[in-house]
Parts: sequence; structure tokens; C-alpha cells
Amino acid sequence: MTTTADLGFIHTFLPGRDDGSPLLLLHGTGGDENDLIPLAQRIAPDATLLSPRGKVSENGMPRFFRRSAEGAWDLDDFRLRTAELADFLARARTSYRIGKPIALGYSNGANVAWSMLLKQPDAFAGAVLMRAMLPFDPRPLPDLAGLPILLLAGKYDELIPVDRAGLLAALLGEAGADVTYEVLPAGHGLTPEDLKLAAEWLARRR
Repeated sequence: MTTTADLGFIHTFLPGRDDGSPLLLLHGTGGDENDLIPLAQRIAPDATLLSPRGKVSENGMPRFFRRSAEGAWDLDDFRLRTAELADFLARARTSYRIGKPIALGYSNGANVAWSMLLKQPDAFAGAVLMRAMLPFDPRPLPDLAGLPILLLAGKYDELIPVDRAGLLAALLGEAGADVTYEVLPAGHGLTPEDLKLAAEWLARRR
């Protein structure tokens, strides 16, 4: 395992034991570069892992983009941070000699993941988006023809209205992605069923 601030982001790189797609791990608010590694090792134990830490601090909690005091997204910062993270991914792929990753994002990390998918779809082999939402219309859409995406929502999510997750699933499908959308009897936190579905999906697509 390598943890470094090189390439523009503090990040951890963990080489895997197979030749499948690596995973780009994108944590939720308050997480860091180590947060999703145990989860990833559980659902894809042999995968190469690349895990950056978000650069924005919200009351001391790392995030990938800013929110206003009212909790609304700062869309200018969202676009800027999306591009910055995409640049990091390009440099990391060259530096570590890895192929197209599957994005594995939770909450704030899942939201910046779908933004990256829309901006640079050719950079990814797919995505697992857990507790993501669509708060605005990001059209025009790129061609995501056949790109596999798993979207996991919580029916009782106290932070993300489930209809906002459904809107995201519909939008990604409109762009041509191969979307699997599951609404679980869960809140914002992840459950064993989330991990089971993610593991099964990754096993078929890595």
C-alpha cells in the first residue's frame, strides 16, 4: 500500500492480485483515502484500489466539492472539482500503469463520480454509485452507450430523497448507460444487502 500526496491529491494506491478493472474509491463526507478500502476489499478482494481524499473541508470533514451554508451544492465548485479529480485520475493511471477503473462512490463521492462519468465517460469501465442523487439537470448528456452502472438507493434515506436517486438512474439510462437501479429498505448508511449486490455486480463486470 502506498499513501502519498503526489499527483495532486492525497491518495492511497493498493495493487491488486488480478487483471480486472481497478476501483476508484470516492468516499463520503467525513471520510478519507482509507475509508472505503475495507469495503472494497470485502466486495472485490483482488482488485487494485486507487483512493483519493477530497480536498474540500466542511467543518473539518473532507469532501469532494463544496456546499453552501444551506446545504445546497456550489455548482461552480462542483464543476471545478470534477475536472480536478478527472485530471488526477488521468495522471494516476499513467503513473501506476492501470487500466480504466470502475468508480465506487458513496454519497458525496458517488455524486462526484457521476459528474466525472458525464464529463469524461471514456475514462471509466463502469460505476457503483451508492446513495447518489440528482439535484439539477446536467444536460447536455454524453453518449454512455452500454456503460455498466449500479445505482443503490435507500428507501428511507434521511439525507437523499429516493426520487432524486430515481431521477439520476433515469438520466443515466437516457444517456445510454446499462443501469441497474435498486432501492433497498435502508437509510443513508450502507447495509449488508448493499455490499452483496455490489459484490455480485462487480464479479460479473470486472
